[in-house]
Amino acid sequence: MAADRQQSGLITRREAILRVSAVFGGAAIVGQSVMLAGCAAQPASETGKANGGALFRQSDIELLDEVADTILPETSTPGAKAAGVGPFIAMMVDDVYNENDQQIFIAGIKDLQSRCLRRYGAHFQIVTAAQQLDLLERLDAEQHQYMESRDDDAPAHYFRMLKELTLLGYFTSEIGYTQAMRYVETPGRYDPCVPYTNGEKSWAPHA
Repeated sequence: MAADRQQSGLITRREAILRVSAVFGGAAIVGQSVMLAGCAAQPASETGKANGGALFRQSDIELLDEVADTILPETSTPGAKAAGVGPFIAMMVDDVYNENDQQIFIAGIKDLQSRCLRRYGAHFQIVTAAQQLDLLERLDAEQHQYMESRDDDAPAHYFRMLKELTLLGYFTSEIGYTQAMRYVETPGRYDPCVPYTNGEKSWAPHA
């Protein structure tokens, strides 16, 4: 699917990052909570989530992988699926989110799948790359409108949560750190003015 998307010219790495990060005021989320880079979710069984509970089934993990890979697809560097972002999202929702946000998120991914079935007659994992992107763009427009008009104490839209976790999971993964960004394991001298050309990979922050 990633190869088809790349050949069709639907999206580039730079376009993907700009599209998904614009709502967060740029890529500000990238580089935060980098201590999570070492966290790795174990594969989920069909009867439960990665660490043995009941929030996510394997089919949910596959859906999260496909959604994340549509947001950050493979281009010149591996995409979100290759970075293991689907299991990461499941782990974060299960281990970090409060119960109310968990319920919103779980209901949300069910809603995403239901919309895909109604609109395209098939699950998100098997519709075309163009259909996947179309659905996510519709959801993105919806969450933009919701987030701008919601009350201060109202919960975030589930697609907002999903996008944030996709960014966090990808850019704290080994692939994100060492291939999508430029990483130096042991920084040298402090240089506040490193030359940078627009479009180049950004520097990976250190924990």
